[in-house]
Amino acid sequence: MERIYDDVLHEEVYVNSYTNGLKAFVIKKKNFSKAFAGYATKYGSVDSKFIHPKTNEIVEVPDGIAHFLEHKLFEEQEGNVFDRFAKFGAMANAFTSFKETVYYFISTQNFYENFEILLDFVQNPYFTEQNVEKEKGIIAQEIRMYQDNPNWRVYFNLLNALYVEHPVKIDIAGTLDSIQKITKDDLYLCYNTFYHPSNMIVVVCGDVDPQKVFDMVEKMEKTKEYQSLIERIYPEEPDRVNQKRIEVKQSISTPIFYIGFKDHLNDLPPYDMIMKDIETQILAEMLFGKSTDFYEQLYKEGLINQSFGFEYNCEPDYSFFMIGGESKDPDQVYQRVLEHIENVKNNGIEKNEFERAKKVVLGNHLRKFDNPEKLSVEFIYSYFKGINIFEYVKEINSVSYESCQNRLKSFFEEDKSCISIVWPIQ
Repeated sequence: MERIYDDVLHEEVYVNSYTNGLKAFVIKKKNFSKAFAGYATKYGSVDSKFIHPKTNEIVEVPDGIAHFLEHKLFEEQEGNVFDRFAKFGAMANAFTSFKETVYYFISTQNFYENFEILLDFVQNPYFTEQNVEKEKGIIAQEIRMYQDNPNWRVYFNLLNALYVEHPVKIDIAGTLDSIQKITKDDLYLCYNTFYHPSNMIVVVCGDVDPQKVFDMVEKMEKTKEYQSLIERIYPEEPDRVNQKRIEVKQSISTPIFYIGFKDHLNDLPPYDMIMKDIETQILAEMLFGKSTDFYEQLYKEGLINQSFGFEYNCEPDYSFFMIGGESKDPDQVYQRVLEHIENVKNNGIEKNEFERAKKVVLGNHLRKFDNPEKLSVEFIYSYFKGINIFEYVKEINSVSYESCQNRLKSFFEEDKSCISIVWPIQ
């Protein structure tokens, strides 16, 4: 067991490595009543094509299988895992993203009993032809529900506009057609490939005993041998956007939109990924944050409301920035956004705005450390990218005015942008 103490954040982290490749982390939070535990695998919706670890052959499975697998792991031969957690007063759940699947619980009591359940069920899949067929109907209903959700629709329509080939454009749950192709054997293949300890981590955050946590993991680990690294296959993605505009109509009162910018500076070393991420966050806050003149002017004109916001997704094989919300005139906002970016590029960013935005980004990061769930999930995301979340404070402070100027010049290009709009049905 290794203890790491961060002098800047005064955070204490314990790490334990196992012979099968698994790593477990305990972020010690003294006097916290709530504890979080997550069992995560580096496996998400974009990982539908890979090299079979046993045969070395290329395998391609139906879209949506990572999410399908997440659903099925909660079903046991004796019943439902949620009932086991409820018995000990825990709130359990899971989520599948583009790159990860995370199973977790949050509790204020009976932590170790709940932790044992988490370690047990994630390692014991139970798939039958009957329960797989039954799940298809449940997930099909979920897909239809998301397709009817305008916020979900505007988001994935934007990704379809941004990306030509990359599977990030495909709904995490798959499609109504793709999930019908999923079989019991597909699920076991993906489970045995991606749910190996060498591709997983355990993260605990709370006032718990690190040694007891690590001993429980050691005792309950079923797989003892190490597995070679998983080779994922992604298609070649051109720099250009797929299409400039996607529009649909749904039953809403006010149009919803997202403007997207495709980033081409990907596949960077972890440190460069951190810096690109931070620089983009600072730029976004300077350009579009709620304290800017730009936001205030559009708000006064009634072109945006409180829903207006932005996010940046930074991964080794894809990165994109998106900004949007509700607006009576999305096209006017799009034009104003492009003009504003060009104006700032020509005139340069103001140093006082740079310092203000830097403090906002730092504050947003530090707030995560007061919430065990947010901190743990952010830790998982960062770890799977090869990034230490505790390095972020030092790196945020090290970002220079000049590096942000350079990032602005290389990003937010009009020809790499597009817009997705959901209009009200007239």
